Amino acid sequence: MKKLLIAVFALSIIVACKKEVGKPVPNEIDSIAQTKTDSADIIKNNANKEVVLKQTNDEVLKALKAKDYATFASLIHPEKGIRFSMYAFVDMKGDKHFSKADFEKYQPTKTLFTWGAHDGSGDPYKATINDYLGKWVFSKDFTASQYSLNKFIGGGNSLNNLQEIYPKDDFTENYIKGTEKYGEMDWKTVRFVFEEFQGKYYLIAVVNDQWTI
Repeated sequence: MKKLLIAVFALSIIVACKKEVGKPVPNEIDSIAQTKTDSADIIKNNANKEVVLKQTNDEVLKALKAKDYATFASLIHPEKGIRFSMYAFVDMKGDKHFSKADFEKYQPTKTLFTWGAHDGSGDPYKATINDYLGKWVFSKDFTASQYSLNKFIGGGNSLNNLQEIYPKDDFTENYIKGTEKYGEMDWKTVRFVFEEFQGKYYLIAVVNDQWTI
C-alpha cells in the first residue's frame, strides 16, 4: 500500500510538471516585462538625447555666426568651463582654457591670449576671444555643414585624441568638404564636446580640425 501511494504521488508530480512546461513563473514574467520596458526607455532616452544635442549644437553655431557671444557664454559648462583646441590634438597643458566667469570677463575686452601654435611655422597664435571665435573657430559658415554625433567625418594627418581625453562625453562634428581647386585639402571641421549638468548639456570643449603639414 505504501509503495502504491508513493507511485501515485510521483505520477501526480510528473503530470503537474508537464502542464507547466514552457510556462514562465510569475517572477519570470515580471522580469521579462521589466526588461522590455527598460529597453524601450533606453531607446526613447537615446533618441531624445540625440535631438537635444543636435539642437544645442545648432544653437552654438547660430551664436557664433551672429557673433552673439553672450549666448555662447551661456552654453559654457558652469563648473568645468571651456577648452579651445586649434587642431584635432587636444593638449591639456597647451590649449587655452577658461572658466565661464573668466570667459564672460575677458570676452568684451581687447586682451590678447595665446591659443596655441600655427601648424608648420610653430608661431604662437595670439588673438582676442572675439577674433579667435570669429576668425579661427568659425572661419567658415558651419551652419551649412555636414553634421554627425559621436562620429568623425573629417580627418587628416594630425593626431586626433578627442575620445581619449573625453571618453565619457558626447561630441558633435560640423564638417565642410574641401574644394576641387585645392584637391579637397582645404576641408575644415569644428567639434563641440558636451557634458550634462543638472539636466542640460553644456560645452566643455571646442576643437577645430583641418589639414595640417
